[in-house]
Amino acid sequence: MLLKDKKVAIIGGGPVGLTTARLLQQKGVNVTVYEWDTNAQSRISGGTLDIHKGSGQLALEKAGLLELYYYYARPTGERSVDMQTNILEESMPTEENKFDRPEIDRNDLRKILLDSLDKNTVEWNSKLTDIEKVGNQYHLKFKNGKTALSDFVIIANGGKSKARKFVTDIEPKYTGTYIIQGEVLDPKITCPSFKNLCKEENTMALAERKMLFSQVKSNGALNYYLSFQIDENWTEQENIDFSNKQMVLQYLNKLFVNWHPTFKELFNATDNFVGLPMRRMHLDKPWQSQSDITLAGDAAHVMPAFAGIGVNIGLLDALHLAANLTEGDFPDLLSAVKDYERKMIAYAIEAQEHTQMAEEGIHSDESFEEGRFDKEEWDKKIIESRPN
Repeated sequence: MLLKDKKVAIIGGGPVGLTTARLLQQKGVNVTVYEWDTNAQSRISGGTLDIHKGSGQLALEKAGLLELYYYYARPTGERSVDMQTNILEESMPTEENKFDRPEIDRNDLRKILLDSLDKNTVEWNSKLTDIEKVGNQYHLKFKNGKTALSDFVIIANGGKSKARKFVTDIEPKYTGTYIIQGEVLDPKITCPSFKNLCKEENTMALAERKMLFSQVKSNGALNYYLSFQIDENWTEQENIDFSNKQMVLQYLNKLFVNWHPTFKELFNATDNFVGLPMRRMHLDKPWQSQSDITLAGDAAHVMPAFAGIGVNIGLLDALHLAANLTEGDFPDLLSAVKDYERKMIAYAIEAQEHTQMAEEGIHSDESFEEGRFDKEEWDKKIIESRPN
């Protein structure tokens, strides 16, 4: 095996990093995951994840975790409404499609993956600060003062990765779209009108070239995203501080002035806001492959969230990379990495293009004339783009 007697370091303990670790450990690889969260109980912000049949679920199946995913995940309906809360369309899960892409809380997915790993696989509170190649090994340095040696490094620490530079000088570019993420911890009490509108389903509203998309977590909390197209430096121009709730509310009430009061109720009930500029890592000029370090997940191909496929493409990375390193018929590690990166870049570009189409469609005048966005049509295109 190519990784026999080698130490593998995975930077990042998100779904991609942990799944990669699981797939490698199944083949007896010595692997350590370095994650900057304090511990396994650290709360992960963000909405639920839908792992798709035919892409992300393939990796979970290979890892022997698909049934556990189905146990924790929730088949979830989708609802489309207009800016006055009129329901335009609803789609509820059926017996035939309930496992196509059920939603799972991020912490639940983390628990499934962590429980599948050998004890002490993850080094917590380990934010990478530097990588130095010394001879045939990498010296890893962390903010907590710890150091480690590794023979092979997989960088999977997300779209904001600062470790990406050790593989490529490509920097993600702002796409022109900004998302404000909000969370409501007790929506039944604090925004009952909106809760009655969304119920337990994913709910989307499109109007005025803006989008609202909400999700319900397993504990009943609401996570929602507001997207709109604006200059990259708008927060400085508007003097927006996302830790200042009243400042954000004032801006949102102005931005959504024509929307139904139910949406204003949601904004006012929000417990915390986060600003998320959408970025894409353009892959038209692939980097030169190395024999002992590579990228996976958003660190390799970050893209906006509008097609809902980022985590699924990342899990495909885990599947293909682990297979190349442990099962592939390659003469050496460089050949295995080259083959993985060639395949990864090809399907990532395809996914990014579909994501761009979704982003443009969601924020176009044509979409809003109809007041809805055909997510099923995009899903079909995305499935068609996956690698064989």
